[in-house]
Amino acid sequence: MQVQIEQPPRQGLLGRFFSGLGRWLTTIRRWVFNLLTLVVLMALVSVLLRACTSDQVVLKDKTALVLDLKGQLVEEKSTPDDSLLSLATSGELTSEVQLRDVLAVLKAAADDPNITRILLKLDDFAGGGLASLRDVAAGLQGFKASGKPVIAWGSHYSQAQYFLAAQANEVLLDPAGVVMLDGLGGESSYYAEALEKAGVKVHVVRTGPYKNMAEQFTDKAPSTATLEASAYLLDDLWSLVTSELEAARELPKGKIMQLINALPEPLEAAGGDLAKMALDQGLVTGLKDIQQVRDEFIQAGAEDTDNHTFRQVNYEAYLANVAQPINSGAGVGIIVAEGEIIDGTAPRQTIGGESTAALVRKARLDETIKAIVLRVNSPGGAVFGSELIRRELAAAREAGKPVVVSMGDVAASGGYWIATASDKIYADAATITGSIGVITLFPTLEGLMDKLGVHQGGYATTWLKTAGDPLKPLDPRFERLLAANIQATYKNFLGHVSQARNMSVEAVNAVAQGRVWTGRQALDRGLVDALGGLQAALSTAKQLANLDEKTPARYIESDESEYSWLLEKLWGAQLFSDIQAYLPEWLAPSQLPAEFSTLQADVLQFKRLLKPDQPFSTIVHCFCTAELDSKRSNSRQRMF
Repeated sequence: MQVQIEQPPRQGLLGRFFSGLGRWLTTIRRWVFNLLTLVVLMALVSVLLRACTSDQVVLKDKTALVLDLKGQLVEEKSTPDDSLLSLATSGELTSEVQLRDVLAVLKAAADDPNITRILLKLDDFAGGGLASLRDVAAGLQGFKASGKPVIAWGSHYSQAQYFLAAQANEVLLDPAGVVMLDGLGGESSYYAEALEKAGVKVHVVRTGPYKNMAEQFTDKAPSTATLEASAYLLDDLWSLVTSELEAARELPKGKIMQLINALPEPLEAAGGDLAKMALDQGLVTGLKDIQQVRDEFIQAGAEDTDNHTFRQVNYEAYLANVAQPINSGAGVGIIVAEGEIIDGTAPRQTIGGESTAALVRKARLDETIKAIVLRVNSPGGAVFGSELIRRELAAAREAGKPVVVSMGDVAASGGYWIATASDKIYADAATITGSIGVITLFPTLEGLMDKLGVHQGGYATTWLKTAGDPLKPLDPRFERLLAANIQATYKNFLGHVSQARNMSVEAVNAVAQGRVWTGRQALDRGLVDALGGLQAALSTAKQLANLDEKTPARYIESDESEYSWLLEKLWGAQLFSDIQAYLPEWLAPSQLPAEFSTLQADVLQFKRLLKPDQPFSTIVHCFCTAELDSKRSNSRQRMF
């Protein structure tokens, strides 16, 4: 008897394709899951290993502190210090330097009898805002005041690097190096004509000629008001930079501008040697390579025979052993508001209206917090998010807790809005503030639709239903609606400032209209109370709360667990972008060519002005940073 086994019907081409696709997707899914699991396990193992070997560093006498700052100077790191990834990588993936950490290290080193000098090495330092750089410069001067020298060495110096290096007792440059001082500002691209050719029209409603953040997309060149305000702001900042560099290096007043204006003659006189020109002009005190510096540090201190260098401790290792601030008992609460202001909740380096308001509420309800210092480093953003934070600060004051604002690099537009709910405002001389104004941006694509032959049609019960359709021409009634909303918001803004600064609305409007000011210009116009940094704000907060000057201060932060940040990164598929910096070039995703980087930044700026879920967005925002440098750096610790 013959038994026949029935064969399954043969799949068609389409069936085989989807079957193969399914197997392929299953394989990819398993591979990705295994990779993520491996990353988590590696992070956990690394944390355990570091925990087992993180005994306190015992310093010997004649130890030099190598202040090897790596990355961008920020008010608050984007990665929590206790997150798994930060612990596993010593924070290297973030390439950030937290301002308060640097200041704490300099203060501790000044009092540490085993630290005899500092080697300031800034090749991997990516710069930061001028106000923050001035804080670090003051910290270096404080270390020098303890009688210990600071020696700076660089293979080159960018403007931000040189601003810090200039504070040293000796400024050394590699014989093949260069000191780059080229000023502030520059030119921007204007896209109105290109957008017009593409059939895109950008409509802007703003309060005042100086609220110019969308000008790149509506005009073909900067307006007279923009050029006037930019010159007034940047000239003041550059004057501050050059005068402080000249004072630090004991150069004649005006020396730096004289040198720049005289080029290329000074370089030709130095035989085309950039390093020699820097030495001849008094910008540096010597030309030496790193081995010569190493030998001098051995002679002045002690030798580390195991590593064939001088006895040293690097910045990260020393920071790990600096005493942490007291986090219990009565004191002043510090809340950091850094980044763009958005509605809802937000991660670090972005200000969420709800999440930051929650921190203020947390401080208000905490009976041990007797006063609040809000450290603002923000160009503004969402109106509603700004107002939520302002209301919570006002509630804290009504509850009897003084609120003092300390402005960082930028506290403009929405950043100034939230500062109005305070008892006192401190700004650095180089803070960029003001920009009291409101703007809305609404692009329409009717020209592009005509070019493509795409037409709109349908029925709506009211004209308002389709008024916000960007594929149609802007309805004049809708434009009037936008204008009315903008004017009402601006009126509220002026009212907040008028009440907070004890000025008439007319006087506020005269210095508002979207115009930005430096900290010292803002002081002259009554927009801030005094010039000073975070410590001045803390001292005032203690006085207002009738606290002793020695009363501790602590940072008020969200109750984020040490695991939540990593999980958020994993599930948000953002971990790969962080790891990307460590991939070899042949494995890393391709990047835009350097010549298109400005275009990419401008497109991102335009995108940030729009909200896909709203026909228009009313914002209090200022694109008004003026960093001496803005490059990024990825590097690992090493011995020098």
